Amino acid sequence: MISLKTSLSNLPELKSILGNCNSKMLKELYENLDELKDVTELIEKSIIDDPPVTIKEGGIIKNGYNPEIDECRRASIEGKSWIINIEAKEREATGIKNLKVGYTKVFGYYIEVTKSFLNQVPDRYIRKQTLTGGERYITEELKEIEDKVLGAEERIINLEYDEFTRIRNKISSQIERIQKASNIVATVDVLSNFAEIAENNGYNKPEVNSSDIIDIKDGRHPVVEQMVERGTFVENDTYLDEDAERLSIITGPNMAGKSTYMRQVALITLMAQIGCFVPASSARIGVVDKIFTRVGASDDLSMGQSTFMVEMMEVALILKEATKNSLVILDEIGRGTSTYDGLSIAWAVAEYISSKDTIGCKTLFATHYHELTGLEEKLDGVKNYQVDVREKGEDIVFLRKIIPGGTDESYGIHVAKLAGAPKKMLTRANEILKTLEKKVKIREKQEEKEMKNQVGGQLDMYNYKLADIASELDKININELTPIEALNTLVKMKEKLK
Repeated sequence: MISLKTSLSNLPELKSILGNCNSKMLKELYENLDELKDVTELIEKSIIDDPPVTIKEGGIIKNGYNPEIDECRRASIEGKSWIINIEAKEREATGIKNLKVGYTKVFGYYIEVTKSFLNQVPDRYIRKQTLTGGERYITEELKEIEDKVLGAEERIINLEYDEFTRIRNKISSQIERIQKASNIVATVDVLSNFAEIAENNGYNKPEVNSSDIIDIKDGRHPVVEQMVERGTFVENDTYLDEDAERLSIITGPNMAGKSTYMRQVALITLMAQIGCFVPASSARIGVVDKIFTRVGASDDLSMGQSTFMVEMMEVALILKEATKNSLVILDEIGRGTSTYDGLSIAWAVAEYISSKDTIGCKTLFATHYHELTGLEEKLDGVKNYQVDVREKGEDIVFLRKIIPGGTDESYGIHVAKLAGAPKKMLTRANEILKTLEKKVKIREKQEEKEMKNQVGGQLDMYNYKLADIASELDKININELTPIEALNTLVKMKEKLK
């Protein structure tokens, strides 16, 4: 109740601020905002500012709100004063200087006298309890006052609980008004946050329409840009549609920024569709029905599911649920299994998701399988992009810029160096890499040579057969051949060529 009152007490100021706004939407919020002054006043008048945790121990209702509760409180307070007075009066009447009045939940109020003064106890004292060091007594007067005090306290608790229940029911009957005001406050909260981040971070108003185009200029990641030095985040453009540029294959080394780039496209699309300005110089966002992401996997060993299984389940869901109006973000599909299996799956997923016969939706597809860059020439709507990298001697510099074209460079050892791997390990990795590349080149040359020999042999055999057929043709007198004989001769020649 106190928390509700604290919240409601801010509504008049909020309404006053909204009254100065010119926006049509904010004007409507102003007109519809109920300040709920009656609810605030009810709680202010009835509930004390620092109430107990529970509602069945009293101490809830303010003085002056309920006359019956006030009367019981006076009786309780006066009764306690009487008890204090009884202690002083009995000491004087009996001459027992250390006589005291106490209270326990089991025995109630009592008069306690130590052993050394038991001979001074008057007959009107009724023994209640024997202690090691003395006795406890009650008197008729003490009993009467106890009934008044304890009865009043118990009655106060019951009265306060009943009154609190009535107050709660009164407020509950206004729940629709409270919820309506709450929704308006929530809306203002969201809009004011949108405004603040747009103002502080240089966001711009996107154009949201019903086209099939996502066209972002100088896009940024709204979270990552807050974690780097101001002005150092590298901006990137994005263009996707449902025709010539449905699927963007993005290649480049790890740590180069592929995942950040793809996620920022999804976030900008989402932010635009919820009515927020976006981290870009401009953006045209055709409304998407769903945003699907496959950007990292987590093992679920307790359920017997590996990283690869989780990845495949997510991919299967995307392929099942995505429509041509969806936006799909895929990061490193197929990496959790063998190279050929992974490449085959990634290739097939790219074909399936880009085809208009199956899905044909806007997709960003980051991969280390450089073979997928060949899809640009094989499939409509597929474009290759890469993260720009510059080599400086034995080092590389990630420029974080997305540029057209594919790459077949992984820069894995360079990334390991940036990550702080030991120099000895890196040297050995370079040696192994050169050895493997050399073996691959030798194998490729051997295969090329074998192919040439094979093709050469085939040509020699083919030439021999042609010479044999030419010799036969010289011997034939065409003028004497019947149509059937000519046909049979052609069949024989064809068989020889096979």
